[in-house]
Amino acid sequence: MNKGMSIVLAGFLIAATAAPSRAQSTSPPPPLSLVTKYDMPSSVQGRFDHLGIDIRGHRLFAAAETAHQVLVFDLRSGKFLRAIDGIEIPHAIFVRDDLDHIYITDGGPGALKIYDGKTYRLLKTVPLKVDADSIGYDPATHFLYIDNGGGDAHESFSLLTVVDTTPGDKLADIKIDGATLEAMALEKSSDRMYVNNAAKNQVSVVDSKTRTLVASWPVTLGKRNVAIAFDEANHRLFVACRSGQIVVFDTRTGKETQALVIGKGVDDLVFDPRSKRMYAPCGTDGLIYVYQQQGPDHYNLVGQVPSGPGGKNGLLAQQLGRYFVIVPPQGSVAGAINAYAVK
Repeated sequence: MNKGMSIVLAGFLIAATAAPSRAQSTSPPPPLSLVTKYDMPSSVQGRFDHLGIDIRGHRLFAAAETAHQVLVFDLRSGKFLRAIDGIEIPHAIFVRDDLDHIYITDGGPGALKIYDGKTYRLLKTVPLKVDADSIGYDPATHFLYIDNGGGDAHESFSLLTVVDTTPGDKLADIKIDGATLEAMALEKSSDRMYVNNAAKNQVSVVDSKTRTLVASWPVTLGKRNVAIAFDEANHRLFVACRSGQIVVFDTRTGKETQALVIGKGVDDLVFDPRSKRMYAPCGTDGLIYVYQQQGPDHYNLVGQVPSGPGGKNGLLAQQLGRYFVIVPPQGSVAGAINAYAVK
């Protein structure tokens, strides 16, 4: 081989080996990166439901259904602090930090249980129907909306109960036809609420001022609508279905615009209006599906981030730049809460 050919070949080899490294350096980072895990006690087994958070008090809460407890973790260190016991079937958790009160729905007897945030002493029990589950909070009125009753109460209708969290008093029941209600979203610019009516495969639209049902929107692009998120600025409601879709609604028309593909077994959904990203943890395949909104009718799947088997419950803490997902115990492997950095 002559000297000229050697120089050309050497230059080609350098370019060929350099090309992959340039491609790797320009590839976008994953939408979530695992930072740490909050380990659960090995004694805690079984199913889990929703997460709750107390930013001011630096605490993270997880509803351990089978263990009849709510687990409390230190947000900064990830250390397990204690359990709140005596809750038959804990579901949803809300912390009102100005009062330092913790509100937990108990689906067993049907109740909202209110605890002192410092001592964890039970302050009050608000009786509801059985299967008290998902909640929605209105910061303007301090009203908490709780779905309860339905099939487990041997009734064909469910209740959306209104509780004033300041005195802890029940104010009203809104009756909705359907044996199972799930998550809800409240509109800030109006009195409308959107409630997943899973039994009817509909979205029930409720006027929170008149406390009446004003519309029902059929969900035809997915089955078993359980989770919900809302982009109020763009009038888009996101309805996550266990069958493996996020159905997008235009809230001005009540019509479906499209369905986004996710895994099966979703239980929580969140839309971040700052980053325009949506996070859907799916328990069947143990992946978090992350969609990027490019416009009201344009969404790109930007990641399928591993969580773990059964990882269906998640919570976004915008102030901390963290997204949390519960990974339930698997046999002899203890459960954990994965903490991801949000990109």
